[in-house]
Amino acid sequence: MAIRIDAKELYEVLGLTPPEQNIMLIGKHGIGKSEIITAFYREQKVRVVAFFLGQMSDPGDLIGLMHKDEKTGRSVFLPPYWWPVDEKPITLFLDELNRARPEILQAVQDLTLNKTLAGKQLPKGSIVISAVNEGDEYQLTDLDPALISRFNLYEFAPTVEDWLLWANSNDVDPRVITFIQKNHHHLDGEGVNPEEAGLISGLIKTPDRRAWVKVSDFVKSFKNLEELHVKIIAGMIGTATALSFRESLSAAAKLTPEQVLLNFGSHRKKLKGLSLQEIIMLNEQIVFWINSEKYEQDQAEKIRKNMLAYLKELQKAKNHEPVAHIASMIESSGFEKVMEFLADSMEIINLITDYIEGIKV
Repeated sequence: MAIRIDAKELYEVLGLTPPEQNIMLIGKHGIGKSEIITAFYREQKVRVVAFFLGQMSDPGDLIGLMHKDEKTGRSVFLPPYWWPVDEKPITLFLDELNRARPEILQAVQDLTLNKTLAGKQLPKGSIVISAVNEGDEYQLTDLDPALISRFNLYEFAPTVEDWLLWANSNDVDPRVITFIQKNHHHLDGEGVNPEEAGLISGLIKTPDRRAWVKVSDFVKSFKNLEELHVKIIAGMIGTATALSFRESLSAAAKLTPEQVLLNFGSHRKKLKGLSLQEIIMLNEQIVFWINSEKYEQDQAEKIRKNMLAYLKELQKAKNHEPVAHIASMIESSGFEKVMEFLADSMEIINLITDYIEGIKV
């Protein structure tokens, strides 16, 4: 059984694993494997070359084409189009490894053992990462145990919180973020009834993280969604989830993070009309909003003052659970930027610290 890691841990694994070792990630499609790998190595200024091996019919795309060397009369392989010419290390990301044809897997064997392809050595420091799909819905190829043994094996299982953190920092439409925040099971289609998902000729459309980005890109152009818009969205995430998304839009947020953090005095009365669950949801949105740094720098002091006023209002109303919840969130891994931002207000830190100590006790 592979060790399970989330998005934050994947970043750490990528940073700690030496390039001499290969990494294999197990997981469903559309959960962010390629995005995280590309983002991590872009930060390291290492070029990422990605191959979808399940779609590759000719190993020549991977290893290059054979031709005759006029000087020696021998057959040699021309370097493929992606081969580094500057001798700088690269990251090869081999996606859909267990959907590849046998002749392509044979080329991968040499690559993982010696970092060579068709006799050519990759630049020193080059990294090989593969991803495999798992589940009955995929048409898969059994992998040779000798090949698997050349990889460090991890099951990549990013959390909903991982996605919400990413979405808040990458301009995903707020309506999509709020829906997933309220309906975690719709992010990856868990628990979606196949009969409700849109069964056509044996094809089932269910949501995944990649599809939600497509939904976000689509709805940004429309303030209100019409019936045709919902049908288009259903083609991206399935009928049942699209209908649930439409229903959620009718229940607009009564109080937004921007209203709390930028002008709480004018919206203070709205807090009294929120249920406990709505306040918990608002807390999460506030923390995500600060973490994504969506504010201007000259607004920082105003945000801290309004945050303190918000927390004191919760205290005044004896809403201790929401205060403890937000204190717990800020202390948890992934929200270091929020704690750093709020640390400039000793009143906030003292208030939060008291609640954190209370939680621990």
